[in-house]
Amino acid sequence: MSAALTEINSAIRMNKNIHPFITQTPQEKTDQNHLFIKEVERYLECYPDTKHIDIFLYDLNGHLRGKRIDISCLRNLAKGCYLPLSIYAMSLDGRVIEETGIGKFVGEPDYLCLPVLGSLCPNPIEPQINAQLLLTMKEEHLQECRYEPRNILKKLLHQLHALDYFPCVAAELEFYLQPLSQESQKSALSKQCFDLNPDEAIQALLDEIETISKRQGIQITGIVSESSSEQYEINIQHSDNILSLCDQIMMLKRNIKQIANKHGFRANFLAKPDLHKAGNGMHFHMSLLDSNKQNIFSCSAGDFTKPLLSVISGLIYFMPDSMAILAPNLNSYRRFKLGHHVPLEANWGWNNRNVAVRIPCADPENQRIEYRVAGADCNPYLALAMILMGSLHGLTHISAIPKSVNQPKLQTEHNFLPTEQIDALKRFKNNHWMKQYLNSDFVELWCTVKQAEYQHIFSQITDVEKSWDI
Repeated sequence: MSAALTEINSAIRMNKNIHPFITQTPQEKTDQNHLFIKEVERYLECYPDTKHIDIFLYDLNGHLRGKRIDISCLRNLAKGCYLPLSIYAMSLDGRVIEETGIGKFVGEPDYLCLPVLGSLCPNPIEPQINAQLLLTMKEEHLQECRYEPRNILKKLLHQLHALDYFPCVAAELEFYLQPLSQESQKSALSKQCFDLNPDEAIQALLDEIETISKRQGIQITGIVSESSSEQYEINIQHSDNILSLCDQIMMLKRNIKQIANKHGFRANFLAKPDLHKAGNGMHFHMSLLDSNKQNIFSCSAGDFTKPLLSVISGLIYFMPDSMAILAPNLNSYRRFKLGHHVPLEANWGWNNRNVAVRIPCADPENQRIEYRVAGADCNPYLALAMILMGSLHGLTHISAIPKSVNQPKLQTEHNFLPTEQIDALKRFKNNHWMKQYLNSDFVELWCTVKQAEYQHIFSQITDVEKSWDI
C-alpha cells in the first residue's frame, strides 16, 4: 500500500471526517438546525410571497424525487422529514427494482432526510412564489446514506482533500431544444455551429434560463449553438466547491427542461436523440489546486507536470470500467460512434477533440484537463466521482504514463471503451477498486438497477422485428 493511501486510512481510523458514512453528533445537528433557520429567514426577506417549496432527493439517474410542501412547513424541515430508501432503487421509468432488496418486500422503510444547507433557492417557474430545496438522506445514527450519489462524491473529495489536493471543475452541458408543436417544427430555422443569431423564440428561452439561473447562484459563462441544428451547450463557471457545482448542474437541467416546456419546446438530454446528429455530452474541465490554491497542473504547452500526467494515467486506467456510470443506459452507447468528436478508446492528447482526455489550449495558470466521455444523461455526482477516483488512483498508485494519441502505438496498446451496456456493467462490477473507492453496497445496487432497466427494454419486441418477412 502506498504512503498516501496509508495516510488516508489512518485519517479514517482517527475520524478525521472523511469516512463515507459519518455519524452526526447532537451538537452538529443543533448547529445545522440553527443555520437552516437563518437561511430560511434570509430567503423569505428576498421572497416574502413564497407559498410552496419543492423538496427532493436526486435518484441514481439524477431524477428529482420528492414532494411540494406549503410555506408553513418550511421551518419545521430543520428537524427533517421522511422519504423512502427505495428512491435509490428506482429505474429510469420510475419503477422500484425489487431485486435490490430495499423495496416493498421489506416495507419500503422511510429514512430521515435533512436540508442541504445553501440549497434553498427560487423555482424556475413562478420563482416569486415557488422555491426548491435539496435534501440529503440519513441512515441509522444519522450516518450518511451509502446509496446517495452526492455522498459517493463527497467521500472521494474528502480523500483528495486529506492529501492536500483540491479539484477545481467547470462543466459543459449539451442538449437539444425540440419544438413541441408541428407548426413550430415547420417554422424552426436550421442553425449552424457557433451561430450567434438564434430566432426570437429561442433567444427569449435562453435569456430566461440565464435569468433564473442567476437568481439561483448559477454563473453561466457561455451559451453555444452546437454542431447540430437545435443543439446547444451551456457552460458553468469553474469552482472548487465540487458538491455545489453538481447541485448547480442538476438545478440547471431542471431550469432548462421547465423553461423550454413553458416556451413550447422539449429540452432533450438523451445521449443520442437522433442517430444522424451529434450526441449530447457532459464535459468536465478540471485543474488541481494545492493547499495554497495554486494550480499544480500549471505548465507551458507540451511541458506537462508530473501531477498532470499522473492524473491522466489514473483516468485512462479506470475509464473502460467506469463506462457503466458515464454511459448509464442503453441509449448512451449509441453516442459512441465514429464522428462528432466522441472518444472510442481511453486515450489522451493535446488540443484534440477526438480524445477522451483532452488538454485544451490555455495559459500556464489555467492549465487543465477536459474529460469528454460522460453523456448529458449521466448523473454528474457519479461522473465526477469517476474522475476524482481516477485522479486519486493516478496520484497514489500509477507511475507509467500512457502514450498520447500523437505517439505511435502497437495494436495491443489501444484501450477501447466498451460499446454495450451489459459488458460495461460486468467490468464495473468486477473491478475491486470500484468497491473500495465507492462502496460495495452501492456497486451492487447500481448494477442491479441497471441490469433490470436493460432487461426491461431488451424484452420488448421492436417494430423492425415485427416487420420481418420470416
